[in-house]
Amino acid sequence: MTPNSSPYGSSKPTVALVESRSHYDGVHEALKLIENHIEVGIKGKKRVFVKPNFVSTSRQLAATHVDAVRAVLDTVNKFHSGKIIIGEGPSFSSLRNGLVNFDYLKLQKSYDVEFVDLNGDGTVEVEAAGAQRSTRFNVSKTVVESDYRISVALPKTHDCVIATLTIKNVVVGSLVGGAYSHEKWKIHRGPKDMNLYLAGLAKAVMPDLGVVDGFQGMEGSGPVSGDPVDLRVAAASVFPVSLDAVMSAVMGFNPLDIGYLYHLNSWGVGVAELDKVEVVGLPIKKVKRRFEPHPHYREMLKWK
Repeated sequence: MTPNSSPYGSSKPTVALVESRSHYDGVHEALKLIENHIEVGIKGKKRVFVKPNFVSTSRQLAATHVDAVRAVLDTVNKFHSGKIIIGEGPSFSSLRNGLVNFDYLKLQKSYDVEFVDLNGDGTVEVEAAGAQRSTRFNVSKTVVESDYRISVALPKTHDCVIATLTIKNVVVGSLVGGAYSHEKWKIHRGPKDMNLYLAGLAKAVMPDLGVVDGFQGMEGSGPVSGDPVDLRVAAASVFPVSLDAVMSAVMGFNPLDIGYLYHLNSWGVGVAELDKVEVVGLPIKKVKRRFEPHPHYREMLKWK
């Protein structure tokens, strides 16, 4: 399969977009629309990895809700048997704090899951080109070596790259060490470099399945301190570039203004041009809502 075409009967990458009555129901409904895509992609895979977003381990609005992950596990377990790894590398705390505060530990009562703190994981060196030079990053071995990656994110504005969705969730979380580690610090080198680094690293850890729980999103001073948006949608796709493009548009942004999506699209890694994406379920215009951008939004456009 090539990133720019669908092996599932459509000439365009497909994104499911649905209304959401709860964190669980919306994600479950979006995944149901692409179950055949998931079945084809996960068949025969041994190491299934699920990446929630715990940029904060104390504020639920900034983190992936456990019920969204539960909906993912219920769907994936239809087509996969065996242990599933749930991993994250929180920026300012330990994974354990997030698991406790957001009630993730209860998943072990119903599912065969293992939790891995990516900040303490073994590493694989991955090189990504910046505006002037290439930089090498230590990336989680668990993420790189998993043969089916699932990113479960939420729609949030961001203080460096306009919006954070499924791709950025995996890339930054897979950089080993907390926010003050050299690895996570290295990626924050201004808008030009950061967007190039995100796109370059994404090629090594791209999700095989992206899920956005948009029951509630964040606008303004994201990705931690912003304000809630009762968006009430969910989306899913095996084409994460297209998924993030669709959700960026739902948030009121032009996907091609987001540097890492622009680069991945121009490199042929994925499709971020909305007229080349098939949206099933609901049209974007029906659920589109303008998110208040981060106060530094204009500075972020200087990646161009």
